[in-house]
Amino acid sequence: MSATAPYAGPSPIRRPVAAAALLAALVSLVFGLLLAGAGPASAHAALTGSDPQDGAVVDTAPKEVTLSFSEAIAVGDDSIRVLDPSGKRADTEAEPRDLSEGGTVRYGVALHSGLPDGTYTVAWQAISADSHPISGAFTFSIGAPSETTVALSSQEAGGGPVGVVYDIARYAAYGGFVLLVGGSAFVLICWRGGASALPMQRLVVRGWLTLTAATLVMLLLRNPYTGSGKFADAFDLAGLQSVLDTKPGAALVSRLLLLGAAALFIAVLFGTYARREDEQEKKDLTFGLAVGGGVVAAGIAATWAMSEHASTGIQASIAMPVDVAHLLAVAAWLGGLASLLVALYRTPDIGSAAVRRFSAVAFASVVVLAATGIYQSWRQVGSWSALTGTRYGQLLIIKVALIAVLLAVAWFSRRWTGRLTDASVASSGAEAASSRAEVGSSGAEVVSSEAEEADAAAAPDEASDDVAPERAAQLARQRAVLTATKKKRIRDADPERSGLRRSVLAEAAVAVVLLAVTTMLTSTEPGRTEEEAAGGATAATAPAAGPVNLSMPFDTGGRNGKGTVRIDIDPGRTGSNDLHVWIDGSDGEPMDVPELKVALTLESKDIGPLPVVPDRLAEGHWTASGVQIPMAGDWKIDVTVRTSDIDQVTIDKNAKIG
Repeated sequence: MSATAPYAGPSPIRRPVAAAALLAALVSLVFGLLLAGAGPASAHAALTGSDPQDGAVVDTAPKEVTLSFSEAIAVGDDSIRVLDPSGKRADTEAEPRDLSEGGTVRYGVALHSGLPDGTYTVAWQAISADSHPISGAFTFSIGAPSETTVALSSQEAGGGPVGVVYDIARYAAYGGFVLLVGGSAFVLICWRGGASALPMQRLVVRGWLTLTAATLVMLLLRNPYTGSGKFADAFDLAGLQSVLDTKPGAALVSRLLLLGAAALFIAVLFGTYARREDEQEKKDLTFGLAVGGGVVAAGIAATWAMSEHASTGIQASIAMPVDVAHLLAVAAWLGGLASLLVALYRTPDIGSAAVRRFSAVAFASVVVLAATGIYQSWRQVGSWSALTGTRYGQLLIIKVALIAVLLAVAWFSRRWTGRLTDASVASSGAEAASSRAEVGSSGAEVVSSEAEEADAAAAPDEASDDVAPERAAQLARQRAVLTATKKKRIRDADPERSGLRRSVLAEAAVAVVLLAVTTMLTSTEPGRTEEEAAGGATAATAPAAGPVNLSMPFDTGGRNGKGTVRIDIDPGRTGSNDLHVWIDGSDGEPMDVPELKVALTLESKDIGPLPVVPDRLAEGHWTASGVQIPMAGDWKIDVTVRTSDIDQVTIDKNAKIG
């Protein structure tokens, strides 16, 4: 390469591989954070009260037990179970009665007559109106509290391995939708020539396959996800039938039917449309595909709107179409971004006009996202305290910050687009003659050599009329490959094009994280609902004992094996708690250990041990969120500390929780 020739960057073959590797690594990191820190999906309906109340002691046995919830739920035969001190059913095992009236959601189960004194456990499990499973338990006593042998499952509804796979499928479904809709829109609106480009075809088809596969997985896992938590129940025909009778099941089946129509759309887009050469006919077909594809895309988006957050709560009739518009705008922006990235890296033919058109589409999408996002935020959060004090609100803040970062990177992309436009105008008609000179002397030699090879390969075809058709076709393919390679190298040497590719790659990287946060929002209880439920629960249940603070010395017997474990459990009541563990060495400084385990046991009720595996937050500091305490009592907290491969000790201490 001559000294005056600018550096064209890494090999054009290696750069797409590096870009793909970077995105794959980022996706893996996002999944790791999602699955390691999020835990089971948070409940979207909450228990706001009960009769009898949690922990209450009543003089005579009630005729029934009633539970009140923050929003509508779907219940089955065993959704509410009342167990006597020995663990036997104390209710009549009939389907819960719907006692709702006005804005109050209440269900009740009748109890057997003549129940003896003692402590009874109420365990409930249902499906909230936005399709997410919820569960919980509490106790009340008749006459006086007593010992009980009831042992409840420590796995929260929607958790476990089935919950993890279901959450992965949910993320994949959103990703497939974005690629399918956004890629198709990019071809029809921004770059019609992309219909005949194999990389663009693969992108859209893979989006369709991903969305279809994820929808099938969610449909099969729906029964175990909301019930037993066992993979084997995915093929239970009775369970599958019950799923089809629910709103989420109907939404998933509707999505599969619409994906059948989407397959026909893809076949026309990359078949008849790509081969059409008459401009007027292509224009008419573009209009038809845009209308038909828009209807199908809106229908697929509606399958989310009709079964998740938008379908419940205040102003549902407004929220559902707003949610459809929001999802379509996300797909047009992020899916178009992925399409542009593929086009810039894998095709040599996309020009500045297509990039400018996508810039306009992205701007319109951002405007729609801003308008619909503001409405959704008000509807789901409702107050500043919910914005900053709930998990949903905090995730929403992160999402807004990511959008701001994405817009900042997009601003750089627009600058590169402007330069790309200027460069293309300035060099119109001269690109092939001058090879833009930026490829350098060695790059020019490669292009010249390839041109000579193409001419030499074409010579036999031009010099003789009796060349075999197979040989002629082979030579034509060789010429096409060499011409495409020459054109790609010339474009890759363009610094404006390279700069645009880098900025679009950065946008795509941020978009991957943004999509993950959006998916987490769909599986997190809205801030407005959480605050209302917390207020109702505080008024309806016994007051909590307050945060638990413990300090326990330990000695593993090995070198540097002495220290102190400090534990905080907040708020220290039944339900979800945050656990913090600090380990201090003998010198009082934070101490890191290879392994730390925590287990909770309520020996008086034969519950536990319930394992908790905290995540390391900082040196000597571990934390776990969403630790479920099913009922109040004197809990034994076991802590296992390992300081080396062979030195380990388990210490315990009792604490009053709830």
